[in-house]
Amino acid sequence: MPLQENFHIVTGGPGAGKTTLIDQLAVRGFATVEEAGRRIIRQQRESGGNATHDGNRLAFRDLMFRDAVATYVRMTPAKGPVFFDRGLPDLLGYSRLIGVPVPPELVRAVALHRYNSKVLVAPPWREIYGQDDERGQDFAEAVATHDAIRAAYVEAGYEPVPLPLASVEARLTFIIGIAGQGAARDAQSGSTPCSMPKISGPST
Repeated sequence: MPLQENFHIVTGGPGAGKTTLIDQLAVRGFATVEEAGRRIIRQQRESGGNATHDGNRLAFRDLMFRDAVATYVRMTPAKGPVFFDRGLPDLLGYSRLIGVPVPPELVRAVALHRYNSKVLVAPPWREIYGQDDERGQDFAEAVATHDAIRAAYVEAGYEPVPLPLASVEARLTFIIGIAGQGAARDAQSGSTPCSMPKISGPST
């Protein structure tokens, strides 16, 4: 699987504002991929399943793993920039956070399915942190999640780039700057593929 320089990850702990940024990038015409965890939680609740962060965490991790690989392959033909709400290396950090072994197939997938080397990380930010129906973690767990995920990306050979603690607009400008001027041109020309729909793309 070739390196996908046009695949840009936005990650971090829950409640750090990354999903808002992904949504706003989609509004601006960029191709985006929704965080798998939120969608899986909704699906599990609708089906009566318990593969969630508050239930069977190992099953939740495995569902996110399969989804992340399938999404990566699905988006590979994209020529313009694609912004992902989390990526495969997140699951290395998540595995360690919940105290389960990292399966060899996940290690192989992280090595084979490569994103842009610069990974955008939203730091913990108490002032904007909040809980919702799909996010039950407290702020301490949000910080621990951030730390585990950042370490996982460093281990996987990526360069974490912290997002500024600033307005959504300022953060978007920063992200687009990291992605490069070509990203702005692609979005304005409409040459990026459609974003993955909300009903179809781990938790913030």
